[in-house]
Amino acid sequence: MAATERKKTFRFSEKREKEIAALRGRYEYPQGLIMPLLWMAQYDEGWVSPEAMETIAEICETSPAWVYSLATFYTMFELERPIRYQIQVCHNLSCSLNGSESILAHLEKKLGIRAGEATEDGRFRLSAVECLASCGSGPMMQVNTEYYEQLTPEKIDALLEEFGRD
Repeated sequence: MAATERKKTFRFSEKREKEIAALRGRYEYPQGLIMPLLWMAQYDEGWVSPEAMETIAEICETSPAWVYSLATFYTMFELERPIRYQIQVCHNLSCSLNGSESILAHLEKKLGIRAGEATEDGRFRLSAVECLASCGSGPMMQVNTEYYEQLTPEKIDALLEEFGRD
């Protein structure tokens, strides 16, 4: 690292430090704090950054690799900076039979990314997912927490235009 570069750091707020101190009494070993601290970091920052994992490792007297192994094992932790629009296209059997593959291809072309990638501006992340439990209304996708069903390329274009306005 060059002398002029500064390593990014993560610190819990003073309020969180007090909560952590109170939690210490609940656990026989410091490593018991890992899960609550992962939740705190995600709640406060919107995700669990590598820097947060390093700080958690220090507090819990363990290695960053151990904290990372727990954070990656559980799917409820976001390990990437939040994206404005998380687009999940169902490609399970019902949606596939109704054309979800062409919907996914259309989104990839419009956004200039492939499933599993995010746009450079951090606005969109596109994923192909198994089942979103809307089998009778495919092809469908979930954007953040909202469902969009019986999709067509025209509906996708209108939605993308709407998402681009805010």
